[in-house]
Amino acid sequence: MNPYQDYPDNELLALIQEESEEAKDILYEKYKYIIGIIIKKYTMAAKKYKIEYSDLYQEALLGFSDALYRFNDTSSLKTFITLCVDRRLQVIIRKASSYKNKVINESLSLEHIYNNQALKDIISDDNKNDPLTNLASEENKDKLLKKANSVLSASELEVFYLMIEDYSVKEIAEILKKNVKQIDNAMQRIKHKIKKLLN
Repeated sequence: MNPYQDYPDNELLALIQEESEEAKDILYEKYKYIIGIIIKKYTMAAKKYKIEYSDLYQEALLGFSDALYRFNDTSSLKTFITLCVDRRLQVIIRKASSYKNKVINESLSLEHIYNNQALKDIISDDNKNDPLTNLASEENKDKLLKKANSVLSASELEVFYLMIEDYSVKEIAEILKKNVKQIDNAMQRIKHKIKKLLN
């Protein structure tokens, strides 16, 4: 049995800073389910861009390891791991899609008609009037997080961090080990508070 098995996360993280592989292994066993959830989220995109599962998994492990070394108590460890792994996989998907998107953008006019509809209408933002969606763009994400910190509880912030990374209610429930109803209720409270804050 591992001598660090019963240590709390913060002590294991301190041991990791001292290069303890045992502490890293314990945290991996505890939170590896997060990798499975996030890889599942990107499976279709990976197939589309011909990314091997082993490459996705490798990137997810790098994101996981990065999270353990960079964690700074701003959120829960599982939320931070989720965000780091998710961002790592977003990068690999974005890189794989960039060449394909470049070819498509250069080949088709936005006025091109596809299935009796202009391409610009097909790719338009259906959520343009949703303040949460608008503010969750990359350049505004930091501003939104600062505002959210002032009005949301710690548990609501955990849900909110995952919401703005496009996780579904079910995925958030799995990551945070809560039932779907609890997450749905939290999401409704969050939307209400954020809309009130923005108004």
